[in-house]
Amino acid sequence: MFADARLTNFIANVLAVLAVSAMLVSVIVWTIRQPYFAIQRVQIEALHNETLSYVTPAAVDATVAGRLKGNFFTIDLDNSRQLMETAPWVRRAQVKRVWPNTLLVRIEEQQPLAYWNENEMINTWGEAFAGNEAVLSDDVALPQLNGPSFSERLVVQRYAEVARWIAPMGLNIREVTLSPRYAWEVVLSDGMRLNLGRDPAADIADPHGRSGALPFAARIERFVQAWPALLQRLGDRAVASADLRYTNGFAITLAPLTPTPVK
Repeated sequence: MFADARLTNFIANVLAVLAVSAMLVSVIVWTIRQPYFAIQRVQIEALHNETLSYVTPAAVDATVAGRLKGNFFTIDLDNSRQLMETAPWVRRAQVKRVWPNTLLVRIEEQQPLAYWNENEMINTWGEAFAGNEAVLSDDVALPQLNGPSFSERLVVQRYAEVARWIAPMGLNIREVTLSPRYAWEVVLSDGMRLNLGRDPAADIADPHGRSGALPFAARIERFVQAWPALLQRLGDRAVASADLRYTNGFAITLAPLTPTPVK
C-alpha cells in the first residue's frame, strides 16, 4: 500500500510538472508570435565605419520586401544574409538581431573597377557583378574590360600591369580585350590600339598568368622607351595602332590625315 501511494504521488508530480511545462511552452510560443516581435525595421550600416556610396536603404528594402521569414526570435540569420547579398551593389553582408524588432545589416559594398563584357561590372577583387551604372557619379570614368567566362582575375591583373607599364606615356587605358584564343588588345585613352598577341598564360598551368607577365612587360617597355623619339619623328601625325608582337621591334599604323578645309 505504501509503495503504491509513493508511485501515485510520483506520477501525480510528474503530470503536474508536465502540465506546468506545457503551459509555459504555450505562453512562450504565444509571446514570440505576437506582432510586437515581427521584424519592422532593417537598419543599414557600412562595414568598418565606412560610407555607403552605392547601396541605399530603399534598394535593400525592395530586395527583402515580403521575403524575410520569421520574427525576432525565429528568423534565420544565415538565410537573411544570403538574401541581403542579392541586393544591388552588396558584395558581402553581416546580419544580427537588435531588440525587439530590428535587423542590423552591415554591408560591404562592391567597389567598381571597370565595366565587364556587355552587361556587368567587375570589382577591385576581380569579381563580376551586376551593377546599375546610373548610381555612379558623372565624374567616374570606368574602363571597359572584356574576356571569356572565368577570366576576370586574369584580365584585371593584365589591366593593372599594362596601366603601370604605359604610365610614362602619360596615357590611360580605355579598353582591354582578351579574345577566346587568349590574344590581347588594349585601347589607350588617345584611341591608339595595342596588339599584344597571345597570352603566355594560355600555354602554362598557372591560371593567373603570373609566369607569363615578363614577355608582355618586355614588349611594352620597348614600345614605351621608343615612344618619345617616335612622337618627335611623327610630328602632328597620330598613331592609330601598334603591333607589338614582333621579336625585335613593333609596327605602327598612322591615323588618316584630316583634310584641311579650303576657305
